[in-house]
Amino acid sequence: MTARRDRRALFFWLSAGHWANDSGPGAVWIIAPAIAVAMNLSPAELGLLIAIHNVGASLAYFPAGILADRVANHGRLLLATFVWVALGYAAASLASGFWGIALLLAVAGLGDAAWHPIATGVLVKLQPERKAEALGIHAFGGTLAEVTAPLAMGFLLAVFDWRTALLFAAVPAAVMAVAFLRIVPRIPRAQGPRLSLDDLLTLMRHWRRPLGLGIVATISVYNMAFVAILAMMPLYLQSVHAFTPAETGIVFAITILFGALMQPVTGRLSDRIGRKPVVVFGNLAAAAAALCLWQFGDRLVVALLAIAVAVILLAAIRSSLLAVTIDYAKDRAATTLGLAFAVLDGVGATGAWLAGLAANVELELAFLLAAGLSLAAGFGAMCLVLAGPAPREAGAVS
Repeated sequence: MTARRDRRALFFWLSAGHWANDSGPGAVWIIAPAIAVAMNLSPAELGLLIAIHNVGASLAYFPAGILADRVANHGRLLLATFVWVALGYAAASLASGFWGIALLLAVAGLGDAAWHPIATGVLVKLQPERKAEALGIHAFGGTLAEVTAPLAMGFLLAVFDWRTALLFAAVPAAVMAVAFLRIVPRIPRAQGPRLSLDDLLTLMRHWRRPLGLGIVATISVYNMAFVAILAMMPLYLQSVHAFTPAETGIVFAITILFGALMQPVTGRLSDRIGRKPVVVFGNLAAAAAALCLWQFGDRLVVALLAIAVAVILLAAIRSSLLAVTIDYAKDRAATTLGLAFAVLDGVGATGAWLAGLAANVELELAFLLAAGLSLAAGFGAMCLVLAGPAPREAGAVS
């Protein structure tokens, strides 16, 4: 019973840490349009700002995964990410000029990015028989940050400028850095052989196979669709439907919240029935919603329903897609997840820039682009030979 209670406590703290670190990036979704207004940026420049933030941050995922498979004390690594995030976003709040802001946001995001493969690697080892469910529980904390941070930023921007709001966004990581000092000794040290260069080369050769490349392509296109919708949705609500930043934050928060609540559920479902049905249905249904948003988005009720369906479904299947990468790699969870996060948030971040280019022509075209990307991800997953659920008698549900 004590071991189970300790494991649940670690799940809580790792999910809470995820929330604290992701509060910075979560705030950027609402702060970026305010920066665009203050600096008179075009939709394409707004998309580029978000893309640089995400792509820059993604540079830390793979190295952090490798580091986690080579360093035994994961607790100290996780603690360091809070310090990096707090200092990084505080520095970005003081930057001037488009490129200064963009580059400092990217640097700040490195710390948040490093958290993900280290923390998820710990969780997968704690609960190896239910990988997607464990990833979904961890993801809840990060997705919750995309609820609380946009909501808070929407109200803060009604009182303060974007610089002050961004400074507030650094506070959760700073507080968690202090709280985590007592948690570090409770995080299990890594056991077993450390990752060697031969291990890494073997892993990379494994991913260069047709199925590995297919998985990489599918998760890249999936996140391009997701980021495209998230990047343009605040601008769309404020430009087309005259929403205030606070109202936009509320809509953003509600949709992300339901997506967060669905992640452990869909993760557990994919553990039981297999990854493919969950991933295919989520992408295709989200594509249908994005098409409705493109065609009938001038009607407020339709726009809100379409946004809700698309965002909730795409958020809900994220943990299942991450589990696909672990199923395929079968070993070195932290390094594999580092690669997966790098693809998701690195290549996928270009969806924000492409959506911005489409929005320069017509704002609604950004959602047509997202629909096409979701369709491509759904059909891509349909063509992949993914691992099914493990036999129940084996005591696993992968």
